[in-house]
Formats: sequence, structure tokens, C-alpha cells
Amino acid sequence: MGRDKLTPKIILEGTRLTHKTDIAFALNEHERIVGPRRYRYHSPLISAEWCGFSPTPWGRGLINYAPDEEPRAMETYATWARLFELLPHYSWIVDRFHLSTRAQQLVSTGRAPDFGWLEDRIRPLGFHVVLCTRHPDTFAAARERRLAVSGKPGQYDDLAVFVAEQDLLRRLAAESTLPVLELDVSDDDVDGACERVADWMASTGGLWAPAGWERPAG
Repeated sequence: MGRDKLTPKIILEGTRLTHKTDIAFALNEHERIVGPRRYRYHSPLISAEWCGFSPTPWGRGLINYAPDEEPRAMETYATWARLFELLPHYSWIVDRFHLSTRAQQLVSTGRAPDFGWLEDRIRPLGFHVVLCTRHPDTFAAARERRLAVSGKPGQYDDLAVFVAEQDLLRRLAAESTLPVLELDVSDDDVDGACERVADWMASTGGLWAPAGWERPAG
């Protein structure tokens, strides 16, 4: 009975230009991930990139918070964790989360928050990490495509920043206690990437709620 309902929980991580958001939206409507749909209805897709800490576009949020905002950021992460615990029997697709925060804070402040507590809470729920990467030689072509639609093109001026962040995210993903898939998107084939994610999630049992899980009290 536990496999009657698809309830995958996928965190997409990666630097810019790695199709994270494209893949997130595609997975959120993918028949092998969330089941067949005859019409579009509400399905949660959330992101730590939401810049809700400041009243300006591309402002501060869970990833790039200021040092004095760290308690606020950790409280927000704890709130998300509690929501996941309260609603475990549903699919959750997350476009950047705690690994992106660790990477950004390491670069900007030299220290990374410890998210062991967060992983301890979401691991029993079946959360998996998909780290989207691309070959360094393919960033330039990806930038050209993005500049045609970007509202902030200056953020793509220095591709070396993205290559370095990609290497850092690889290291942080290797330290994670969650299952991790490194997904090469150098071919820019979003549909093919989704199929590889679906294959991996099926092979790990990550499409279904873990057996015996119970919501923590309080």
C-alpha cells in the first residue's frame, strides 16, 4: 500500500546556468515523479532563492542573508522542516536549499552554518539531493542563451565564479548525509535529465514515503 501514492522529495542544487529551475518545474509535472495528471493543479515547488528578507529585487534571503540575519534564516529552515514533517505524504520539489546557503555563506563570510540538524529531520522523510552540473566548457554557450531572457544580465559576467561555486557545491554535497545524484546537464536536455532523475529515484525507493515513518510530536 505504501507504493500506491508517489511522494518524492527532491532538492535541486547547483550553480547558475545548470537548468535547476527548468528541471524543477518539469519534475513537478512529470508522470514518473508525481503521477499522471489530466489537468494542472496545486503542487508545492519552493526555493531558498526567494529573496524575502529585504524589500528590493534580488535582495537577501535564505541563501545570501547578512550575518545578523542568520537566526532568522535558521528559523525559516526549521519552519520548512516542520511543514515537511506535518505533510509527509505529498511531493516536495525544492529549487536550491541548504547546500546553496552553505556555499554562499562560505564565500561571503568564510563560515558555513551547520545543517546537520536539518538533514537529520528531512532524511527520514526521504529527501534526496540532485546536484545539477555542467562541463566548464559549456558555461559560455549557456550564458548566451540566458542573456536573451535575464532581468539581471550582469550576474553572468564572470563565469569563473560559477565554475568555482560548482566545485564547492560538489564538496558540500559529498559531505551531505542525504542521498545525492550528480546530474550532468551539459547537453541542455531537460527532458532527458528528468528521466535520469526518475530512474534514480525509482532505484533508491525515493518515489515513495519511507516505511514506518511517523510525524514527530510537538
